[in-house]
Amino acid sequence: MQLALAPMEGLVDDILRDVLTRVGGIDWCVTEFIRVSERLLPEHVFLKLAPELRRGARTRAGTPMRVQLLGSDPACLADNAALACTLGAPVIDLNFGCPAKTVNKSRGGAVLLKEPELLHRIVAAVRAAVPAEIPVTAKMRLGFDNTDRAFDCAQALADGGAAQIVVHARTKVDGYRPPAHWEWVARIQDCVRVPVYANGEIWSLDDWRRCRAVSGVDNIMLGRGLVARPDLARQIVAAREGRLLLPMTWADLWPLLQDFWCQVRAKLPPAFAPGRLKQWLIWLSRHEPQAAALFARIRRENDCAVIDALLGVSIVAGVPDLLAERSGDGTRSRAVA
Repeated sequence: MQLALAPMEGLVDDILRDVLTRVGGIDWCVTEFIRVSERLLPEHVFLKLAPELRRGARTRAGTPMRVQLLGSDPACLADNAALACTLGAPVIDLNFGCPAKTVNKSRGGAVLLKEPELLHRIVAAVRAAVPAEIPVTAKMRLGFDNTDRAFDCAQALADGGAAQIVVHARTKVDGYRPPAHWEWVARIQDCVRVPVYANGEIWSLDDWRRCRAVSGVDNIMLGRGLVARPDLARQIVAAREGRLLLPMTWADLWPLLQDFWCQVRAKLPPAFAPGRLKQWLIWLSRHEPQAAALFARIRRENDCAVIDALLGVSIVAGVPDLLAERSGDGTRSRAVA
């Protein structure tokens, strides 16, 4: 069984990848998509969206990170994939699932599911351009506005050289509306000879169990469910091994929030930092009343210094730091809300 953290543009950046993979249970993660259009991108674009490339393409927890590309030009995607490999990308992932209107209007993401032949050309071109030892993988939905070509798309990806296929079990038109049609994952796995991952609507252990039963696959990609419940992957691993693992408490989440905020403060201008924290708190509020209460408290607060104080964070020489006493051995003690 492999558990992956989904690439979610505008949500799961390098900071949240770092925090979530340190909770545990995730086997690999993927960058937000890197948009490829008409040219070879400069190195700094890759390093901005995938700073983990500077440390062996792994998060701080040691979780491997894949670089995801999005576009429709096979030759241009191939050139950029080759460059990403020289920068240290261990796997190249191709996005054929993004439902965003702006992306689809510029021939990227899920709109390409209307053209299985193009999917094949893209994967084949990228596969030919990158070293043989570096896998090429792909993520797809069930189709654009219907499932008529789902099998054609999956076979095109596999025949083009995709080593794995993640299936978000909804069409583009479905968006993120439940349900996810996990039965289609089983059908797609039956028609290709490469591993298939199920993705969509896995918010809890019960969802995971039902997804496995319906899809027939062990490999899972977790997205919004993991953002809302950071220990979901760890819970799944324990359940798979027959162990009972108590869920994280608010006291367990508090130092994660502190660390997340410290990293956001170090990376983003003060005008944008509060929005990132509020975004995550909204997702955490699905399960944590304390997260909802904290969000309500800072909903209209844009002064980073006020949020620093609420979270017990100080700015030392321009660098965020936790306001937690250090123990006698020099390690940081755990701060609790």
